[in-house]
Amino acid sequence: MMERLQALRATLEPYPWAYTAVVATALVIAAWLADWVTKRVLLRGLRKALNASPLGAGGNQVQPRVISRLAHVVPAIVLAAGVAVVPDLPPLLVTVVRNVCVAFIILTVALAISATLDMVNEIYQRRPDAHNKPIKGYLQLLKIVVFVIAAVLIVAALIDRSPVILLSGLGAMMAVLILVFQDTLLSLVASMTISSNDMVRVGDWIEMPGQNADGDVIDIALHTVKVQNWDKTISTIPTKKLISESFKNWRGMSESGGRRIKRSLYLDQNSVRFLEPDERKRVHRFSLLDGYLASKEGELARWNAQLAERGKEPVNTRRVTNLGTFRAYVEQYLRAHPGIHQGMTLMVRQLQPTPTGLPLEIYCFTSTVDWSAYENIQSDIFDHLLAILPEFGLHVFQQPGGADLRQAMAAPAALAAASQAS
Repeated sequence: MMERLQALRATLEPYPWAYTAVVATALVIAAWLADWVTKRVLLRGLRKALNASPLGAGGNQVQPRVISRLAHVVPAIVLAAGVAVVPDLPPLLVTVVRNVCVAFIILTVALAISATLDMVNEIYQRRPDAHNKPIKGYLQLLKIVVFVIAAVLIVAALIDRSPVILLSGLGAMMAVLILVFQDTLLSLVASMTISSNDMVRVGDWIEMPGQNADGDVIDIALHTVKVQNWDKTISTIPTKKLISESFKNWRGMSESGGRRIKRSLYLDQNSVRFLEPDERKRVHRFSLLDGYLASKEGELARWNAQLAERGKEPVNTRRVTNLGTFRAYVEQYLRAHPGIHQGMTLMVRQLQPTPTGLPLEIYCFTSTVDWSAYENIQSDIFDHLLAILPEFGLHVFQQPGGADLRQAMAAPAALAAASQAS
């Protein structure tokens, strides 16, 4: 082989540039062959081995990118090692080619490490508890460290200087680096705080009006948290905002198995009154009130029996009211409702009267946290209560509308016309 090279060199000795071109072409062909053999032979076998291992399970698409990027290192190594063999090249050109190849190798390795970290994140996310402790933010920080180191090594390779010289000057630049990466540092602290305190997980429903976010967390990264709102828009929240501003996490509601109903019926206070004897007999039709009426009538009978003869006037006695009876009915109705969680707080209470009526608040929890089912249960309950109110002689307070005003204005005119006709 050496004899043939010497013979070729002797043949092309009158043309030194031709010999240099031939050797350079041979070097390029050798680099191409090294790339071809690496990708078509070595890496194909490596891919098959990885696909048979847990790293290739689940159709992982990251490891092919890692392998392909690392394959580019081989021809770069061939060029870096072989450029010195090419005769009659200027020393400066040899140095430039070698340094560029080294810089390319460093960049390729850094990109491969980045893809490997992506693969680690994908594998970790297959764990059932991965959404509780996401590691994406930490991996992004590692990527930043890798690329910073790679940048230092690439610059050192291109200028043909030791990286120690560059690193020695970083001390003076530390203040500038802290200023440049202050958001990254704050985000790192925020990510560690969120992870250690289990404040937010992927899949949590959070509500943060200050950031126009109200929906499910779909991604937690180093710098941002993505929330898919209920209108299907995406809100991107800086991670540091989650520890500097308040937000509501609905995870507790989801895990409890019950969702709260806290809603009021506004009753017309003019419709509140005592029940007449015939009305008391009529409400006995409600089976839900059997226990309440028996207990209440016995209590009132004992109270009224203690009154003196003069005090037995109706104005002095205790009597059943339509509002109290309706309140007892609502409570018993909720306790018998299959969609209401009976192991959580359940009550029906009066609130402070307002200019818009007397609020009768229903406070309970549904037995499901599904949004659609929750709204259906709540609507069914209030549909029933609004429809059954007249049975107790009660009326819902409602602001007068246009039709009410027209009817009120038309009534005097109708009376005047009737009186003139008579």
